[in-house]
Amino acid sequence: MTATPAIEGWFTVGDTPTLLGERCTGCATTYFPPTAAAAGFCRNPGCGSETFERVPLSRRGTVWSYTDAQYQPPPPYQAPEPFVPFALAAVELPEGMVVVGQVAQGYGTGDLRVGQEVELVVEPEHASEQLIYRWKPVIELGEEADQ
Repeated sequence: MTATPAIEGWFTVGDTPTLLGERCTGCATTYFPPTAAAAGFCRNPGCGSETFERVPLSRRGTVWSYTDAQYQPPPPYQAPEPFVPFALAAVELPEGMVVVGQVAQGYGTGDLRVGQEVELVVEPEHASEQLIYRWKPVIELGEEADQ
């Protein structure tokens, strides 16, 4: 059985996954998640365009903020039993937007700092075989020894 994305059209899978955004063809404003075309209007209030193109977003960004989820989120989130806290990172992409996502398996808030580089990975969601995107800290050679 092949694992599939939990939300189709938000990201690609494979060795170099990327988030998929939309860019307004009128003003070049870029969005994530890609919902502007479905809404039929540009999110930029100064733009009247109704046409968009799908674009891959940068795979790497910097941590803008982070936190951990010490409480169990409400449904439809399917929490493992017992609930295991997880880290969330708000990541600023070069495109000028901040995208929130879980932090990769095996990493927590102790592994993050504001301004740190992270990259997109795709991992199985704990309650199913569906894939979700997560942010993984980029560790340069020699950096682990310094910490």
